[in-house]
Amino acid sequence: MLFLRIGILFALLVPAMGQGASTESSSKQPPAAQLGSLQNGAYRNSYFGFSYKLPYGWVDRTEQMRLDSGDPSKSLLLLSAFERPPQAEGDNVNSAVLIAAETVSSYPGLKNAVDYFGPLTEVTTSKGFKVVNEPYAVQVGTKQLVRSDFSREAGKVTMYQASLAMLERGFIVSFTFLGGTEDEIDGLIEGLAFSGTRRTR
Repeated sequence: MLFLRIGILFALLVPAMGQGASTESSSKQPPAAQLGSLQNGAYRNSYFGFSYKLPYGWVDRTEQMRLDSGDPSKSLLLLSAFERPPQAEGDNVNSAVLIAAETVSSYPGLKNAVDYFGPLTEVTTSKGFKVVNEPYAVQVGTKQLVRSDFSREAGKVTMYQASLAMLERGFIVSFTFLGGTEDEIDGLIEGLAFSGTRRTR
């Protein structure tokens, strides 16, 4: 679920404090089509109709984090990647991309993507982040999503987060980007493309 997934991500992102994920797994496995695939640095998910091009040299940790991502019948961790291994110490933000899908039925009363940002903001601010921009509509290619921006002071560095979300096939699909500058965040988002559209880079 959202609370567990974001909690794991933040624990891995704090500079010089990365911890490995648990090895306990669920016996339930979602269809492979829903999970998508990662090949040669490009993640593709035809079920939800999007792809993501990882920056060169990034580390994929999807399988490891998927073990702790909750009930796969309700929550799917699609992609989890980092600029460097989460266990590697560093004095700057370990930039990351996290893409997940959760069943709309997991959020009673959720009617649109904007509604998702209520619980998302609650969890994010509980981790020390401040809201920079309230939810607003954004266009990525031909697809309209909702986006909200956050920031957090972490020692001598500032962490920036942008979260985008959309409703698709009974799921709320979320795209979370973390980095050390707002420009870096925008650059990471450029790797996202939807079926029938081209990336801007």
